Amino acid sequence: MFVTPAYAQAAGSPGAGAAFAQFIPLILIFAIMYFLMIRPQQKRLRAHREMVGALKKGDHVVTQGGVLGKVTSVRDDELEVEISQGVRIRVVRSTIAQVVSKTEPVAANS
Repeated sequence: MFVTPAYAQAAGSPGAGAAFAQFIPLILIFAIMYFLMIRPQQKRLRAHREMVGALKKGDHVVTQGGVLGKVTSVRDDELEVEISQGVRIRVVRSTIAQVVSKTEPVAANS
């Protein structure tokens, strides 16, 4: 049987450019996910961490459970929050969802 030279030639292997071109959609998907999901979440976490770190006595807060109260004592990792006249609870700092109103520092001469 006779084999022509056209059939006997080896097929060329795809170059590095073709291999990279297959990864471009994957890279684009990761970049889109980063800018639409991961980065905004990191910004929210940073803002929450700063808010919790700045809590002080007298601030009115809302916990993640929906409890409203006034901060009466600040410790390392927990706060004492007065939710009613004479009723105080201890909550972990990170469970504060938002600060409703911040107290202003009192001037030294007042």
